Amino acid sequence: MYEVTIKQSFSAAHMLNEIGGTCEKLHGHNFVVEISICSIVLSEEGILIDFRILKQWADEILKEFDHKYLNDISYFKDTSPSSENIARYIYDRISEKVKKRNLDVSRVTIWESEDARASYYGNNHDRHSKSKR
Repeated sequence: MYEVTIKQSFSAAHMLNEIGGTCEKLHGHNFVVEISICSIVLSEEGILIDFRILKQWADEILKEFDHKYLNDISYFKDTSPSSENIARYIYDRISEKVKKRNLDVSRVTIWESEDARASYYGNNHDRHSKSKR
């Protein structure tokens, strides 16, 4: 299995409801996003995907978040804008794009600080884990 990962960032504010503590108050992060794409085969050129393409797709998605109040974004109207749910949203959006190239998203990881992160693997994690056995 081959995997490539890009790392980008965005700054945003959010509030998390009903978890207790200071995160229920308005606060912000300089989020770091890692997006990993995987496949069992490479292209004729010997690459999984051109990093520039993956970065362009990520830029399109992250522009929706950068310098925004995440709770105001339509996806998060009924869903908490937690790092876990941000990862899921980005995973789903990137998945739409990579499927056209017969690739899979292996994971999206959101770092909200230098020592705290959340990842979303989707259904591909189960499929790839089973295929390795």
